[in-house]
Amino acid sequence: MAGAFFREVQTQETEEILPSQLYAQSAVLMDADTGRILFAKSGQEERPMASTTKIMTCILALELGNPEDEVTASANAAAQPAVKLGMSQGQRFLLKDLLFSLMLESHNDSAVAIAEHIGGSVEGFAEKMNQKAKEIGCMYTYFITPNGLDAEDENGIHHTTAEDLAQIMRYCIMQSEEKEMFLEITCTSSYSFSDCDGNGNYSCTNHNAFLNMMEGALSGKTGFTADAGYCYVGALSQDERTFIVALLACGWPNNKGYKWADTRKLMEYGLENYSYKEIDAESGQFQIPVPGGFSGGFPDMEGTELHVTTRSEPFRLLLKSGEDVRVDYELPEELEAPVKEGTRVGTVVYSIDGIRLREYPAVAAESVEERTLDVCVKYIEESFLL
Repeated sequence: MAGAFFREVQTQETEEILPSQLYAQSAVLMDADTGRILFAKSGQEERPMASTTKIMTCILALELGNPEDEVTASANAAAQPAVKLGMSQGQRFLLKDLLFSLMLESHNDSAVAIAEHIGGSVEGFAEKMNQKAKEIGCMYTYFITPNGLDAEDENGIHHTTAEDLAQIMRYCIMQSEEKEMFLEITCTSSYSFSDCDGNGNYSCTNHNAFLNMMEGALSGKTGFTADAGYCYVGALSQDERTFIVALLACGWPNNKGYKWADTRKLMEYGLENYSYKEIDAESGQFQIPVPGGFSGGFPDMEGTELHVTTRSEPFRLLLKSGEDVRVDYELPEELEAPVKEGTRVGTVVYSIDGIRLREYPAVAAESVEERTLDVCVKYIEESFLL
């Protein structure tokens, strides 16, 4: 049993973006609140993602480590290629300092030192990265390295999709318990530190130029390798709206600026097209057959019907002109007795273009007992013998 209706939401008419207008071979614009993809160009195509990988490295280190941990550089970490901090084997750093090195300067040696500290080895940390990716719904992502250098093993290449990359950023800034620290690190313009012995003076400058390009820029990470090309993932918040842009294969040298042009175009498209609209709560009352059920009166052989009510409430959605909000009542054709009052028996689903955005319960408004011999005997006694 299911009912549905459509609600059209009117906003201003604006011009659509064509995939051909973007430099990136893969790109998405995401509503960070719901995770809904508002625009996609080859959004599910698997590609290398270079140092955008480091957003996952950072959030895992924040969740699993302590910022005051001392991290000892291994020979493997010290041997990583540029871009690098320049650490030496045996040198000790605070984890929080290496996280600024990781995210502001994109240092590859810092990424490996962090991974070995948290995961015991690069391979152990990669397992945690892949596990976290699955937990947050990224089914087309595979991590091999913590720094995003091009890599391949028996399971394939180090890769993601634009949709998955946006989803990882959404987790970092909206869902993780360490989201505030993640934002603090990635918004910092410059940072200086020494190692745990007070040796050296390391200075980091944030290379996310988007932070100064648009009002409300929140976070982001650049990346480049020969296989991946220029990549970027970033977030922006204006008027309570938060958008995420993810770009893969957005040009190769000498086209370093393509990613900024694409990011601005997609962010402006989101800001000009999408606004929050109030969606009224929809209430419904339904009756569902309960064969073999009894809710009072004569215990009919055919059973009874259960009254079901829906419990939804008003909410806001980011919508553009002409979009239809669909409401579906997902209810079973019949139920098996007994059913207790207040039991969830179905779902009210609000969706757009098949994407489920909100769900509310449909519950039993009363209790229904099972029609048993004892129920029938009791009815006869109360009706005819007392």
